[in-house]
Amino acid sequence: MGPSAPKPPDPVVAPPEIDSDPTLRVVEEGLPAAAPDHSWWRRHSKGVSVAFAILVFAALVVGLYSKRDAFIDSIGAASLGVLAGATLMQVLWLIARSEAWYVCVDAAGADCGRRPLYRAAAVGYLGNLLNPSFGLAVRIAELRRTVPETSPTAGVLVAAEMPIVVVEIALAGLCSFTLVGPLGIPWWVPVIALVVGVGVVAGLSGIANRKRHGLWRGIAVLRGLRHRNTIIGLTVLAVSAQVFRNWLVLRGIGVDVSVWDSMALLIAAAALGLLPVGPSLGVVTTVLILGSKGVAQTAAAGALLTATGAVGALMFASWALLDRFRTRGQSSPRPEDSRLRS
Repeated sequence: MGPSAPKPPDPVVAPPEIDSDPTLRVVEEGLPAAAPDHSWWRRHSKGVSVAFAILVFAALVVGLYSKRDAFIDSIGAASLGVLAGATLMQVLWLIARSEAWYVCVDAAGADCGRRPLYRAAAVGYLGNLLNPSFGLAVRIAELRRTVPETSPTAGVLVAAEMPIVVVEIALAGLCSFTLVGPLGIPWWVPVIALVVGVGVVAGLSGIANRKRHGLWRGIAVLRGLRHRNTIIGLTVLAVSAQVFRNWLVLRGIGVDVSVWDSMALLIAAAALGLLPVGPSLGVVTTVLILGSKGVAQTAAAGALLTATGAVGALMFASWALLDRFRTRGQSSPRPEDSRLRS
């Protein structure tokens, strides 16, 4: 008997690298996965995350109950043009972010192609509605499931996300002065944030030049100036789309905000996204940063940002599903071809 054929990857089980590597399980399960194996926190990490998200949502409901009429009126004030524009900006962000991930994965030596990676990204960004770490794990698992022979290992794919994140950190540091007014933080905090952001980019670039094997292949995009500039350009495009989206929705329902307010909202959303807040992240962030301009209005804006973001993600995922069926139909042999070969 010949050697048995390798068992195909299970579509519902994460790649074995994620199961065996504690570092990668942090990405799959969130920060509680870093706790000791037998600790209460580790054993109940998912329950704690769900409970925290429910608690935040309940607090929002209680806080907005007395302003429910103003909240509903604010949501109704958004025109179809505003909602369509916000959805379009979300799709633009998804495309720019997916292309940036593709550039990083391609620089790491992968040969999986742009279309499979875009399809995996589309599915993963649906997971971002719950938590960015969960969305990243879904992206990695989906890519490893669909093209296991040509995609990098899970460790390399996790590392390939780092160049995008550090550029976003540097941009956040550059723009963090927008938080001085909304949050009342000292002026020197943004200066420190900018120095840290630039230092992280420079440090990771140095590591990329020194380490070229293993999971460090994932940051290979930082070695060359051309690829590095491409990542910076795509990240700036993605961030600009989100800033304009925030501004469009807030102005569309009558909140008097500037571009800097919209940028501050984006930075705060990225920071709070590390917590298991769930789909209520948009409402929490807008109330926290812009609540002084009207709690009901800003909460409504947050709800609309979440809703249009979900619609944009569903549109992108719908394209991925249709593209998969189309390419599967093209790759399957036609009946007449089978008869000719027989």
